[in-house]
This record gives sequence, C-alpha cells and structure tokens, in this order.
Amino acid sequence: MLRTPRNRLLAVGAAASLALALAACGGGEDSAAPAEDPEEIVLSLVPSGDVDSITESAKGLESFLSDKIGIPVRAEVTESYAAAIVAMKADQAQVAMLGPIGMVQAEDQAGAVPVLQSVRFGSGTYHTQWFTNDPETYCADEVKVVEGFKYCNGTDAAKTGPAGEEALAKIKPGTSIAFVDQGSASGYYYPATQWGQVTGGDALVDLDAQFAGDHDAAVLAVARGDYPIGVSFDDAREEVADDEPKVASDVVVFAYSTEIPNDGIVVAAGLSKELRTKVTNAFTAMAKDPKGLKTLKAVYEIEGLEKVDTAALKKAKSVEENFGE
Repeated sequence: MLRTPRNRLLAVGAAASLALALAACGGGEDSAAPAEDPEEIVLSLVPSGDVDSITESAKGLESFLSDKIGIPVRAEVTESYAAAIVAMKADQAQVAMLGPIGMVQAEDQAGAVPVLQSVRFGSGTYHTQWFTNDPETYCADEVKVVEGFKYCNGTDAAKTGPAGEEALAKIKPGTSIAFVDQGSASGYYYPATQWGQVTGGDALVDLDAQFAGDHDAAVLAVARGDYPIGVSFDDAREEVADDEPKVASDVVVFAYSTEIPNDGIVVAAGLSKELRTKVTNAFTAMAKDPKGLKTLKAVYEIEGLEKVDTAALKKAKSVEENFGE
C-alpha cells in the first residue's frame, strides 16, 4: 500500500517549565475591550525547522493580513516556544500561530482566545512518529520501504495513530531519546505521555530526555547516531533527507502516537472584539485565496483553516496538565 508521508506539520507549544501566573481576565468573548486598539499587530511565529525559511515566508503573511485587517501586521519569529507565550502575556504580540499545547497555555497564561485551527490532508489532527536507527530492537516485523523511507510495526499502512505502541515497551528506562522541545506537543508532551501509559513509567524521570530544538534536528540526531530513538511530527524526515542520506537509509519509523489536534491561531483578549473578528476573518480569507493559501503552505504547510475544535483542545489541555508547571 503506497503511503504519502505527511509534510511539515507544525507541532509547537509553550514550555512546560514556564511558571507564569494565570491571566485574571480569562479568554472569553466577553472580555473587556481596551480603550484603544494597537496601531500595529505583532504576529508571533515559532520555527519548526529552518529559521531563515520561515522568516522569508512570513513576509507574505504581513502583506496579506495588513491589507485585510487595515492596520500594519509585523511577523516576529520567536527564539523558543515559550517566548511566544511570554510575548502575548507582555502585550508584545497580539496574535500567535501555535501548536495545541501552546494554544491552551496561551489561553490559560496570557488570556488569549483560540480562534482557528489548521487543516492538512483534509484533517484537523496529526500524530507523533517514533523513529530509530536500531530496527533490530524496536521492529517486530520486516522493515518496509515506502516512497524512499523506512517503516515497521504497521506504520507504513497506518493513516492515523496510535500504531506500533507495543514497541514502546522495549524502550527501557535510561534510554536517551531525541525529543524536540519541552513545549512541543508532538515532540514531547504526547510521546512522553504515551510512553508512560504503555510502560507505567514516568518519562520525565525515567528517560534520558535530550532536546534537539526542532523537528529537523531530532531526525538528524538519530540519523547520525547521536541517539538511538527520536520523535517528530509525521513525516519530518522528508525535510532533511536531501541533505543527509542517512535519513532515508538509517531512520526507521516504528510507532505513532494518538492523534493530536493541529496547530492554530490565538488572538489577544485585550484586542477589541471588532479587531479580533477582523483578524479571524483575515486569516480565513487568506486560506481561501490562492495566493494567500500559498503563503500559508510556505510558512507551516497549512492547507486550510477551520473554526477551532474546543473539545480537541480540552483533551490537549489534559495532556499538558500531566506535566505540571
């Protein structure tokens, strides 16, 4: 069965260790409007791979949104997942494009309002992929090659997660794993939670968690033999395979997590309701405009935008709460 690997899926959130006070104003539609809206909107972005690439692509966001909203929009690429939350809390950013964990933390910690969610491959969800350079240990069946990449434990045919979960029990305490970032949904929260559910262990204590910084780096760390196992969104391998041949030859996907709600857009509750609506409508229009959609694809491989799935975000919040502050 041929399988088209998923392209770049943003899996971003805010750092679990960031101890911010809960915003007293909350994030509902009834939040009080400020006396004046800002003369400029700052859009906070978090890179899932190459910083220069997203910085260049963000220029299209600035142009389209500025025109639709009627005031200048300036995109800023933050240095970390936590920084986007901090910027919103400090009113240094009024809009942010974040992963599901980041969305719920922005809501809780900065009073932000989740408004839209990304769509890719016709779906509002995605999953973590677990991969290894040691298939003899973690693959219970024959490794299969599909469109140049290697899979085992049924992941070659699975379109959604979970898949290959039994193999996670083979990951022993003390194993070094290339996670992505402490705030990444697919790069830490969900896989760490999944390992704990399968083994009964505590991933935060029992595993040797190493943070590569982004999804590309996690793949490369395993390809180059720095760690035996890594995680990323599905399928981050195709983003770096041209630069590192070992990605195709040595990196084998052996399990998937449960489905994760896609990344989305949050706006500051401190904006007037009128301006929040303009921002939401501008992004919605962008996803329906051929040129605008091309820009969204260039930034985060977004193929569409839909109203935020509050039930799915509630589940993401329950995962996030397992990690405490």
